[in-house]
Amino acid sequence: MKNLLQTNTGRLRIIGFLEGTSLLILLFIAMPLKYIFAMPFLTRPVGTVHGALFLLFIFNTLSVGVEQNWRFKDTTWKVLLACIIPFGTFYIDTKILSKIKVSTEN
Repeated sequence: MKNLLQTNTGRLRIIGFLEGTSLLILLFIAMPLKYIFAMPFLTRPVGTVHGALFLLFIFNTLSVGVEQNWRFKDTTWKVLLACIIPFGTFYIDTKILSKIKVSTEN
């Protein structure tokens, strides 16, 4: 885990995991509680956290894209699209982000 925090790609992977988890909590726990059981108490805090993580994911994706010289039409759009699809960030982490080789030396 400490190694992930030392690189932009590692931080993107962590943010992607957190963003994907917050999206699943929002969609499968908070929203059903609000609309099926009339218990909206989780919607606002989970939605706020998810929104912040969503923005962090987008900004970090663009940063890593520039750092890794990704072509937008080949890679960057796939990573950006992943954050709005349930389970998308987990898929993109496995298929793209985990395969990026970076050095931790500065």
